[in-house]
Amino acid sequence: MTEQCPPGAPAPPRPRSRPARLAPAGRAASVGTRTARPAPRPAAGAGRPAPRPPARRPRTIKLGNPRPRLRLVSLGPTLVMLVFVVRLLQVQAVDADAYAAKADKYRFQEYTLSAERGEITDRNGIALAASVDAYDITADPKLFTPEESKVADAPEQAAALLAPILGKPPAELAKKLRTPKSRYTLLARKQTPQVWNQIKDLKKVYGQKSQPAAGGNGINLLGGILSEPSTKRVYPNGELAAGILGYVNAEGRGAGGLESMLDPRLAGKDGKIRFTQSGGRQVPTAGSQGTPAVPGSNIEPTIDRDIQWAAQQAITEQVEKSRADRGYVIVQDTRTGEVLAMANAPGFDPNDLSAANAASMGNAALQDAYEPGSTSKVMSMAAVLEEGKAAPDTHVTVPNRLHRGDRLFKDDIDHPTWYLTLNGVLAKSSNIGTILATGRLGATQAESNKVLHSYLRKFGIGSPTGLGYPGETPGILARPGDWSTSQQYTIPFGQGLSVNAMQAASVYSTIANGGVRVAPTLVRGTKGPDGRFAPAPGPRSPE
Repeated sequence: MTEQCPPGAPAPPRPRSRPARLAPAGRAASVGTRTARPAPRPAAGAGRPAPRPPARRPRTIKLGNPRPRLRLVSLGPTLVMLVFVVRLLQVQAVDADAYAAKADKYRFQEYTLSAERGEITDRNGIALAASVDAYDITADPKLFTPEESKVADAPEQAAALLAPILGKPPAELAKKLRTPKSRYTLLARKQTPQVWNQIKDLKKVYGQKSQPAAGGNGINLLGGILSEPSTKRVYPNGELAAGILGYVNAEGRGAGGLESMLDPRLAGKDGKIRFTQSGGRQVPTAGSQGTPAVPGSNIEPTIDRDIQWAAQQAITEQVEKSRADRGYVIVQDTRTGEVLAMANAPGFDPNDLSAANAASMGNAALQDAYEPGSTSKVMSMAAVLEEGKAAPDTHVTVPNRLHRGDRLFKDDIDHPTWYLTLNGVLAKSSNIGTILATGRLGATQAESNKVLHSYLRKFGIGSPTGLGYPGETPGILARPGDWSTSQQYTIPFGQGLSVNAMQAASVYSTIANGGVRVAPTLVRGTKGPDGRFAPAPGPRSPE
């Protein structure tokens, strides 16, 4: 129904229209302030649609309680974290030292610093034995396997290149290179810098040839050949004084002569260096620690090189001329006992031991024992004079033959009866005259034997010389009670006992020194790394 306004009156304001909102099912929709009533449903019958069935409400799913599920999910990470915590405690607390040691083993690298071996010089400071720079030639066999080298016969090819330089059979080198489970093998020791330079030049040449641009396969055949710094012992004068100096073995340790006798002083003390490494290389910023090597002391023997050379030349010529097996020359200062020369023939060159005769590699002047013969008569006459049993001008009747014990003695020549003084007996080197003279040393032959034995001992017979030289023989001198019937009469003229050449020289040095024996010495002193010279202990007091 529409309301109308009286004429002339203002029209009432029109109500704003609002958008109709659909009400939910079961609720009335309203527009403005009025409520629309639902239209009456038409009666069922012809011309009316059938009534709709009531709408079904959607089915509601009810969720379960999430707490048990959350507990199960959180339990897994908790157990994993617990395992990590237990392992962490084991590593950092229980087994901390063991794991730290393993870490250090791979983190740190330790090397030995070889001490420089001391020199051996003559009494004037001239070098007789010295050490020079050298290299040990090594290889990494893994780099010569077919997988790494891409060459089936890489060891054989590398060995063929190295054999002429190293002076070793190719088969021997190839065998060392065919050890695939090893990362290190030693091919040659103590090689000169010139040898290593030749190998480096070969490595450069074959490194260039192996480049793909040059038609190669990109593999350096000698890339696995390496070197380690070392030292080599050299003897500048060759055979000169070799019997005194001795030699060193493959490890650089003394194996004969003064090299062996004084090895602790010559060798010094090796040092160590420990540094952090990565991939086999030192980490420059990590620093290093260790103990430096202490060089060995220089040894100064009493030998004079020039006198030694003259003595060695003389004995070599004499041995060749007389076709003797060997010979010795010893020069000694009679006042001080210092040995100025000790030469042997034949000798050897310690620079090339492979060519040396094993029988000549020692010091025969100290290691050979031989019967002194008539040279020992001077000791017998000295005993007679010292005991006052005769004087130099005492008369001695010397027959052509003398029967003593179970033997008939004679001199080196047949002669009529000689009427000599004690000086004459010594001058003619008469065996019979010496037996008769020494028979005066005691009331009986047994007493004479004891007196003569005591003097032989005072001259140093039957005892080491005191040099301390390795392999030295003390000689042979039996006790007087053990002398046989013939020895009682042969020992006075030098048969039935033995001496070495140094003992024989010491006897004559004693006579030349007025009867005062001074024990021989072979070392004057040592010069340490600080350059200070320390004299060797003086000779033993005379007996």
